[in-house]
Amino acid sequence: MAQNREREETSYAASATSNATLSVRWVQGFPKQDVHFINEDTICYPSGNYVIFINIETKKKTVLQCINGIVGVVATNIPYEVVAFSDRKLKPNIYIYNFPGLTRRTKLKGNILLDYTLLAFSYCGTYLASYSSLPEFELALWNWESNVILCKKSQPGLDVSQLSFNPMNWRQLCLSSPSTVNVWTIERSNQEHYIKAKSVKLPLEDGTSVNETDVLFPHSLPKDPIYGPVLPLSAIAGLVGEEAETFRPKDDLYPLLHPTMHCWTPSSDLYVGCEEGHLLLINGETLKVTVLQKTEDTTQSDEPHHISPVTLVYQKDGVFASGIEGSVYSFIIKDSSYKVENFLETEGPVEHLTFSPSYKMLLILTEKGSVCIYTFGEKPTIEKVLDACDGKFLAFDFITPGTKYFMTLTRSGEICVWCLEDCTCESKIYLNTPSTALACSPSSHSAVVGTMDGYVYFLDVQEVDSLGVVHKAFLSKSAVQHLSFDQRGIFLFVGSSEGNIFIINAIPSSSFQILGFVVSESFTDERGKLKEELIHTYRYEMEHTLSSAVLDFQSNQIYGFCNQAPYICSYLLPEKQEHTEVCILKPHQKVQSKHYGTGMLYLSSHGLWLITIAKCGILCIRDINTLETFARCRSHSHQAHGIQSIRISMDGQGILVNGKDDGTLVYLKWKRSGGNFANESIDHFQHLLTFLSKTIAQENYYLNSPRVSMDLGNDFEHSIDSSQEELVTADSKKEIPWLQRKSQEAVEKEIKMFSHKRKEIKRGIKELAKTVLNMMEENDKLDDIAKLEQQEFGLDLEELERLHDESEEEVAKIRKDAEMYNLAKSYLTEVIKEECWNAMAVKGRALKCFHIPYVVENFPMKGRPSEELKELKKVLQQKKIEAECLKLRKDISEVQSAVSLVKKRHEEDDEEEEDEEKISRDSMLPNYLLGSLSTDFGVDTSLLSSQLELHSREEKINQIILLKDIIYKVKTAFNNEFDAAYKQKEFEITRVTERNVRIREIISDLELEETVWQPEFEDCEKPERTLVVEDHEITAQKHVSPWQKAKAELISPYETERWLHSQGLDVRARALMDMMGGVLEVKKEDILRMVIPQPAFMAKADALWTEEERKQFKEYEKKVKELNEERDKYRKSLETELKKLQNAIQESTQSFDEHLKRLFERRVKAEMVVNQEELKISNLVFSLLLDEELTSREIFLNNYLVRKQEEKNKTSEAIRKSREDLEAFKEHYDNLMAEDKVLDRSFKKEFSEIPSHQVDILYKLFKRRPRIHKQKTHSEAASNVPFGERPGSAKLNKDTFAHLMKAMDELDNINNMPEGLDPSVWEHFCATRRAKVENEHKVKQKATGLVEMMAFLRKRVEDDEQVQREIEKVFRELVLLQEEKVKFQLDLTIQILLKQGQVELENFQLILEYSDAILINKTIIEDLNSVIRTQGQKKVASMMESKEVHKGIYQIEWEHKKMEMEMEDLNQKAWDIQMLFLSRERQKASSPLPST
Repeated sequence: MAQNREREETSYAASATSNATLSVRWVQGFPKQDVHFINEDTICYPSGNYVIFINIETKKKTVLQCINGIVGVVATNIPYEVVAFSDRKLKPNIYIYNFPGLTRRTKLKGNILLDYTLLAFSYCGTYLASYSSLPEFELALWNWESNVILCKKSQPGLDVSQLSFNPMNWRQLCLSSPSTVNVWTIERSNQEHYIKAKSVKLPLEDGTSVNETDVLFPHSLPKDPIYGPVLPLSAIAGLVGEEAETFRPKDDLYPLLHPTMHCWTPSSDLYVGCEEGHLLLINGETLKVTVLQKTEDTTQSDEPHHISPVTLVYQKDGVFASGIEGSVYSFIIKDSSYKVENFLETEGPVEHLTFSPSYKMLLILTEKGSVCIYTFGEKPTIEKVLDACDGKFLAFDFITPGTKYFMTLTRSGEICVWCLEDCTCESKIYLNTPSTALACSPSSHSAVVGTMDGYVYFLDVQEVDSLGVVHKAFLSKSAVQHLSFDQRGIFLFVGSSEGNIFIINAIPSSSFQILGFVVSESFTDERGKLKEELIHTYRYEMEHTLSSAVLDFQSNQIYGFCNQAPYICSYLLPEKQEHTEVCILKPHQKVQSKHYGTGMLYLSSHGLWLITIAKCGILCIRDINTLETFARCRSHSHQAHGIQSIRISMDGQGILVNGKDDGTLVYLKWKRSGGNFANESIDHFQHLLTFLSKTIAQENYYLNSPRVSMDLGNDFEHSIDSSQEELVTADSKKEIPWLQRKSQEAVEKEIKMFSHKRKEIKRGIKELAKTVLNMMEENDKLDDIAKLEQQEFGLDLEELERLHDESEEEVAKIRKDAEMYNLAKSYLTEVIKEECWNAMAVKGRALKCFHIPYVVENFPMKGRPSEELKELKKVLQQKKIEAECLKLRKDISEVQSAVSLVKKRHEEDDEEEEDEEKISRDSMLPNYLLGSLSTDFGVDTSLLSSQLELHSREEKINQIILLKDIIYKVKTAFNNEFDAAYKQKEFEITRVTERNVRIREIISDLELEETVWQPEFEDCEKPERTLVVEDHEITAQKHVSPWQKAKAELISPYETERWLHSQGLDVRARALMDMMGGVLEVKKEDILRMVIPQPAFMAKADALWTEEERKQFKEYEKKVKELNEERDKYRKSLETELKKLQNAIQESTQSFDEHLKRLFERRVKAEMVVNQEELKISNLVFSLLLDEELTSREIFLNNYLVRKQEEKNKTSEAIRKSREDLEAFKEHYDNLMAEDKVLDRSFKKEFSEIPSHQVDILYKLFKRRPRIHKQKTHSEAASNVPFGERPGSAKLNKDTFAHLMKAMDELDNINNMPEGLDPSVWEHFCATRRAKVENEHKVKQKATGLVEMMAFLRKRVEDDEQVQREIEKVFRELVLLQEEKVKFQLDLTIQILLKQGQVELENFQLILEYSDAILINKTIIEDLNSVIRTQGQKKVASMMESKEVHKGIYQIEWEHKKMEMEMEDLNQKAWDIQMLFLSRERQKASSPLPST
């Protein structure tokens, strides 16, 4: 191991003089996790129980072993050069080691139960983040220097796949999983740390954003005035706990993007790659997600359309990404778009990318486990640091003599030669076939490889840098499982999966001749098997089953590893034993194995060491004589199922150990080998090497012969100068296995030996075939009844029997399938019948009219269960009790009122009468208030509560039970009417059938061609007929079994004979039928069929008749006339009877049809009543459901309020504590500031004894501070690193202070002392100045901490205010919910029956919302109408009276006006008269004439 550092294991001494210790020389394993840089030149990765460090320049490896088993996850901190890893055990720990010293820095012990899954260091500061999955799902932040957990938080159910710190801000963490991205913020207040998560809202799979609504307090829900308030889905689901906060129904869940990897940017943003091929940009502060758009480049036609990044690393102007196809892409990002460029092609899919600390190199880890370094520069180079093998090491062995090289084999057929000193690969060769085993020959520089297809390849390993196949043998078609050479390398034993053991001459000079093979217990030589004389087998029986056993070199003892007991035993073999008998062996020695799990045993080359391995991963070396352990080493872990196999070198100084599942190969060397043990091993090696050296030299000569002609290619080239070849299977013709070839040779030998006998048998077969053909020709000429079937001529009886068996099996299979099919149908029939027929108390049936197309169905009803009847009985009893209580309370109130109000007895009597009338009216509510027509079916509805009084939950449940009872009674009442009608139809059909008998007789007598109408029940009227299958319904032919056929053939003659015998005994009936038509007297009905026979003489002519014959003819005519008259009379009576019967049938059936029409109307009404009651039940159930939803919502809000109040208490407590800490810290800071000012002010006082000009000079020096020159980074390095100069860490602050103190030492130098100053004063001045500088440094640190604490307090206050706002919001929601609940309880949904014309609303249409309608009692409207009518009449009378008054006034005014006009007219006339001029002529004319 590099740097001469070897990890020691605890040693166990076998004796006082022996103290042997094994140490790990090197470890070869390939990365299964990410590879990390620990500095600019070194990378590391875990492998099995070890962390392997590789120097990129020198390729040297350093190994760090985990003492507690397999290594879990690994992380590195580049500034501090430390590596952290976890172990995989119950309650694991985290170990932190320095590099390159590999000394343990600290051990972090947490409370994790199973395993850490992620580790990450912060770049700034001594912070380590760890994440564990099941069962804690806990994120913890450590200060790994002080070995404390600063804070931790659990997120149950979140399985994180990547964890990383923000390189620019250690206060930010990103945790991503395949479904979520969370950004965690770390807040610090002095020594207190808090961590808080924010989840990123990912877009949909197509890249569009999601518009999520608030599931807790949705404000956009519609208001439904009819069906109550619309509540959130969580309340509808009945959730009241924390799950209601995140509940979403299945229909509202849309597939989101699936993140694969993320990386930070210098601006503290995040790039996230998604499985769907999208690239996201997430703002580190607001967590706003931007989907970057890909700009297509038409010049690159081979560019993939979508890239699903497996890993992402940030570079300037974009990111590097790798996909699953084995390419590295460069994403050039500009604004909100990016462009994809092919950066690098690799040999396989890339699993991980990471930059070196200086960003000059890019590490590329492939899926296979190879590590490549891409170096940037003017001429970029790519170098393979670690070349992984194609899979885990399946087998390995030392190349003789085992001091320089060894070989490994993988399952895919890759063979590698490695240098034993530093485990560098010398060469490779590929067999390109699944391989199973590998062994190196002790007698020559050759190796043998076994494959899955039964081949054995022999390789020449003289030149380790030029391997080649010199020979191959195809043993059998079964896989090769074991390969083993004897100690001298003469024989090679090959074990196959079939149990065959092949023995091959391992000497190259013999061309690797196959000697034979052994199978089980029989050994013959006919087909290559070894003879019994060559190999003797013995069988032994032991008390314990053994998982492994070895035989010592003297063949005296067997050493076994017990499988089911923790012991290692040795058994002495008997000296004499027969081959056939079984010998029982008892343990000679028995020691504790100190292993657990199944184990294996190995012997060293000198046979004095017994090596034991097991699943525990511990290797023990024991003394062969005492079985005591003298060396012990834990090279692997039980978590990886321990050790698979080991190989020990010939000199015993080196041991190769291979893990079973961890893919790690460990080389162990003796660090201290005690006394005789080392000497014996080395002496044996020297003797064996001397013995084999001559043989090796001779046999190597034969290996130089031309190699097997195979297609070899140079597809693989190693970094060293050796050329490699790849083997390709290239046999054009199909090879035959050696085992099969030997069998064919044995068969050919037998054919030659028995050729004469075979010829005779063939001749006999030909003659027999000719005879059979003649028989078949004769058979074709025979009649069909005498012909034999074709298969009867088959001479192969076994084939016939086989065909017969196959046909029987096929028939049995078909029969079984048919039986199972019928059984399934029968079962389904029974289930349907039980559910739909047997379980029905009233079977569903229908009734049809005789003449009109009316069908009436009854109500199918199941029997009411006992629980329902108990509930009904309970409700009825409760209702009766309530009625009695109401009656008693009324009586009590009436008595009290009668005693207190004696004077108003008559008035109270009147009121009581009115109340009784009102109560009676209420008890007999009309149908429109009941909401149904159930009273029309005689159902008692007096126990039903009024629809206006159903407020409580119990009342609604009782109402539902009573309504279900009403529905049952309505259906029962109708079914009774239906049953009566059904019986009536049965009676009518019976009566019609009876009348049809007479009608058929009349029609027969009248010889009419009319059809008789015969009504029958149909299947819907008698549904039970559907369950019975009649014989005429079966169309398939009935299967008759052979025994039934035989029975029918046996009974048939007896049945025929019995029928003939019965016919022969009925002689009297046949005679009566022949002579008198089957009757003894003539009936009246026979008149129509009576015929008077004509006299015989009527055959002669009329002229030839005699007188007597003429008289007879007249009598004959008279009889014929009388008979015809009787016939006409009887025919008319029959026709009259026929019409009467037909009319009677018509009237009765029409009467039934009319009755069924009324029943049909009754059925419609009953169905309407049932629907009305079910509608009321549905409304009540809906109200109960809404009540439960409101209750659930209220409980959830109360629980949520409790949680928020608890959170408020925590935030208040955090604020209080933060303020106390801030005040204490501020007080300390003020003290430091005061001390700093005191130091400044007291300077001149302290130096008051010296002259003032010197004091001024010293004060200027006191104020002077040294300049600290920052280490300037090279411009090239600064340009490579995209993150630039990152914020300083605690280590950097310490280094800065140390540089400051160092600079102060330069200022304190005596050379800087002013002239004429006393040295003691200078020393005092330097001490004062140093104290001032230290105090200023403390003040700066305290000021930084004070700002941090103030920001922390401000954040806590904001959180407290946010929680307070949420609490107020919950209170408002609770108030609104309670208002809605009260409104819902008072705003009842009732059902009213209204007739057309009684809806008092304008513009009435079929609507469901009556926002302007008021439901009131009809009596109120009537009372109001009567009052309005009375007041209207009074108003009319008053108006009439007022009208008459106004009429008189108008008349008086008119008369008054008339008189005024007359008066004015008279005045005018008087004035005219006064003003009239009378002339004499006029005077004379007007004067009266004188009397005569």
